[in-house]
Amino acid sequence: MWLAQPALRRKLKRRGQAEPGYLHAIDERFGRYTQALPPHDGPTVWIHAVSLGETRAAAVLIAALRQRLPAMRLLLTHGTATGQAEGAKLLQPGDLQAWQPWDTPGAVHRFLTHFQPALGVLMETELWPNLVHGARAQGVPLVLANARLSDQSLRQAQRLAWLARPAYAALTAAWVQTPADAQRLRSLGAPVCGVLGNLKFDAAPDAALLARGHHWREHLAKPVVMFASSREGEELALLQTLQAFSPAAQANQAQAATESIVDKVQWLIVPRHPQRFDAVAQLIAAQGFSVQRRSTWSADGPPLASGDHPNVWLGDSLGEMALYYGLADVALLGGSFAPLGGQNLIEAAACGAPVVMGAHTFNFADAAEQAIAAGAAWRVADMAEAVATAAALAQDASRLPPARRAALQFALTHQGAAARLADALVGLLNLDSSVDRLVSSPSPDQY
Repeated sequence: MWLAQPALRRKLKRRGQAEPGYLHAIDERFGRYTQALPPHDGPTVWIHAVSLGETRAAAVLIAALRQRLPAMRLLLTHGTATGQAEGAKLLQPGDLQAWQPWDTPGAVHRFLTHFQPALGVLMETELWPNLVHGARAQGVPLVLANARLSDQSLRQAQRLAWLARPAYAALTAAWVQTPADAQRLRSLGAPVCGVLGNLKFDAAPDAALLARGHHWREHLAKPVVMFASSREGEELALLQTLQAFSPAAQANQAQAATESIVDKVQWLIVPRHPQRFDAVAQLIAAQGFSVQRRSTWSADGPPLASGDHPNVWLGDSLGEMALYYGLADVALLGGSFAPLGGQNLIEAAACGAPVVMGAHTFNFADAAEQAIAAGAAWRVADMAEAVATAAALAQDASRLPPARRAALQFALTHQGAAARLADALVGLLNLDSSVDRLVSSPSPDQY
């Protein structure tokens, strides 16, 4: 890790060309800070949320902790520019924000010595060996919260068991999302202390954005299918599938079916990574579609389509997922049509958008199966089936409203993880002998 530091600096400079946020305070990555901390009477609670999804999940935990610990000072760390930008919205006067220290003993030591947290909380999967052992050496309780571990990640950790097992075992506690996660993490030696559910169920969508999306949808002439948080390669698969369904590619007898899918449904693509917005716009045009970008819409919403080419909308804005879900009738789940594990289907459900997903949902395996059982989601084999399934559902006036209600009910049923986790963290802060007493306490396997 020490020898890799020059490579990390080069990588940050390259990424900073597309995302300037990566060029901010690079020395923080190596545990070097220019300003002394102001004095503070309450405990400093450090939460590490590596990227955008983890930061949004951390938001509900932070709100619950503030209720229980009004004197706390929040220290929020990240690994990505999008995570840091989202995290800045969560700060209050006196709070702190920094980059995650690169995982060398020196950087970790300087980070912990500078900020002196009373407690460290790693969100979901973000485990670094030197960070864990450095915290233990300095007496900082460090926990893995809202933890998850897929079968694929377990196999990778087992191949590096000499490194992974001591790191998991050195944690003070782990609170996990599902019983399956608990079993996998315990097999690596993690001190699992409870199955508390998934924080993402507690993240409420922005009500104003959701209402605006609903308002725009009411004035549209046709239903909207949204490709939510699409990843590289998946947009091309969708566009090529739509091309295959276009009238020019079909025999005359298939005209009605193709018009139903391509012309009677409005397709909206919202890429997962903002640095790809321009590339996806070019891709849409290259595949023979006209493109309308969210950044060009007025306050009245998307303009009417014009021209001879089928029209595809591009969601090229940040922080407006609730708006897009409110505008959509059905959502295709990005990251699930390539072996990437799937993006957050819970966010779609909380906005009342039924989900059509591909085969790859290992990042949300339990939630995906629960959503299917609840009638809030459908799994398909490939993109062609996804397009047909989503288009049919979006146009079915008898099936769509029950599916929307099922999505909302699914999201509501699984709430409460934030309160349970905040109570556990406060209890850990108040323990006199946190490690021994916590790890030896009974561990519930249901929530």
